[in-house]
This record gives sequence, C-alpha cells and structure tokens, in this order.
Amino acid sequence: MTDEHPKDPLALGLGSLAAGVGFGGACLTAVQIAASILRGDLAPTVYRETAPDPLVFGLFAAVGVAGVCGWYRSAALENIWQRGVIIVLAAVGALMIGFLAAPLDRFFGVLGMIVWLAFTIAFGFVGTRWAIRGKGEEGGGTGTA
Repeated sequence: MTDEHPKDPLALGLGSLAAGVGFGGACLTAVQIAASILRGDLAPTVYRETAPDPLVFGLFAAVGVAGVCGWYRSAALENIWQRGVIIVLAAVGALMIGFLAAPLDRFFGVLGMIVWLAFTIAFGFVGTRWAIRGKGEEGGGTGTA
C-alpha cells in the first residue's frame, strides 16, 4: 500500500478558494479592527490626519492577499483559467467576509470583530489544508492509516 494520494482538482480548487477567502477576509477584518480602535481613541479631526482612509488600503490589501493565496494554493492546477477564476472568486469572497465584519463593530464591539478575525483565519487554514490534500502529494492525507 502506498502513501501517495491521487490528485483531486476539485478539492484543490475549492481549498485554494477557501484559503484566499479566509486570509483575505482576515486582512480586511484586521484593518477594520485597527480603524475602530483609532476612531475610539482619537478625536475625529486627529483621526483623519493620522489615518486618512485606512479602510481603502484594507480593501486593496484584502483583494491582494486573497488573490495571492488563491494563486499560490492552486499552482498544481494545469488550467490557468481555473486558477484565474479561483483568484477572482477569492477576492470577491474576501470582500464579502470583510463587509460582514462591519456590523459586528456596532453590535459586539471590537471583541466581536476579534472573534470574527479568529474564525476567518481558521477558515483560511482549513482551506489551505484542503488544498494541500487535493494536490495529491505524499503526506497530504488526513493522517489516518
């Protein structure tokens, strides 16, 4: 019995997508947490002088992180169009996850957003694990014999 696992393009693609969405959404959520802390600690005029618009930078960073994670994780796919679709969907998903974090600040405060951040990071790690298993490399299994 060999330890080699066959390549699973579906698991590879969906895992790459989940990793991009999770880590990109975590990036945008972290920027929202920083902006919320700055807004609470600083006067409105000082806040605008200190951080002109951190959320715009967070949007660009989330799209970039989601795209890079999706591209890197889906490297084992031969079809470049599939990789491109994964990148676009990961970027859109990361923005959606980040936008879902915005109301948490109003309802649960910074602590609720920190919990959301932990969930999105965990989602990114689960997606990464799924993509690694889908690559079909040795050691990419679940650990059971």
